[in-house]
Amino acid sequence: GFLLGSAGTVDGVRLAHTAMGTLLVSAGACALNMLFERDVDARMRRTESRPLPAQRLHPGEALVVGVFLLVVGIVYLMGFVNGLTALVAGFTASVYLYVYTPLKKISALNTLFGAVAGALPPVMGWTAAAGRFEAGAWVLFGILFFWQFPHFFSLAWIYREDYARAGLSMLPVVE
Repeated sequence: GFLLGSAGTVDGVRLAHTAMGTLLVSAGACALNMLFERDVDARMRRTESRPLPAQRLHPGEALVVGVFLLVVGIVYLMGFVNGLTALVAGFTASVYLYVYTPLKKISALNTLFGAVAGALPPVMGWTAAAGRFEAGAWVLFGILFFWQFPHFFSLAWIYREDYARAGLSMLPVVE
């Protein structure tokens, strides 16, 4: 997204700042997701050895680290990139944590919202380079959004027994 959204020469310093801020936001969101889903992770073979279900990390530690990384990442993007990219990053993390994650327990529509969160990072790259939303950013969003359905459903099919054991409403479990 950053490379395609750059007009002319690519600003390597801004690209590095974008990558660092995105890394921090992503790490924070992942830590919080593992905190929110530690009970689910404990019931799935492929995730039972993660730090929280394996009790190598205390939930309070995950909360502090997750919030710290998420907040620092958003502030970092705001300070070193731009406010729009920080806003998109915060929205992406919010959809992932507060819509997609809880929906996994109640509806197969969770994948729709997970696809939104998964398709927004190239939009972040574009807004970091261009400073605004442009049609190209939405083309990238659309490509990633639609690609995630066959990608995720094939993985969910492979892990459908794990998802069923964890009580998750993934499409290959309910259909």
